Amino acid sequence: MSFKAGLLKIAIKLTPDIVVRWVANFILKGIAELSEFHFDLDARTAYLQGTLCGEAEPIEVWLEDFAIESDKESHRLIIHQARSNRPWLNNLFSRIAGKSWNIPAIPQFHDQIELAAEVFKTENPVEEEIGEAD
Repeated sequence: MSFKAGLLKIAIKLTPDIVVRWVANFILKGIAELSEFHFDLDARTAYLQGTLCGEAEPIEVWLEDFAIESDKESHRLIIHQARSNRPWLNNLFSRIAGKSWNIPAIPQFHDQIELAAEVFKTENPVEEEIGEAD
């Protein structure tokens, strides 16, 4: 892992959820209000609770086991499991979960995409070799 990726992982882990909510609410003013946010980089989970403007009930979203898969030429986002407290959103998640989505190669964001790919890379479990019995 590069030095930049290591620093970014530390920054993500140390950033309080309230700061993320404050920034998101500043950006989403007039569209939605984020009331809860929890992100665990090691466990690859995220929880969001927000209310769209004009709506009474908040929408909750749980993301589990997400990563960026990379090869020499491209990057793909994959979300293995996602669910919500809204049936229509669950139906949408069922269509995208478990599939790889290409991340467009945008030349001016190449370095940022490479860094994100390193931070969120797929964790490959070590496969055990089974030897023959003598």
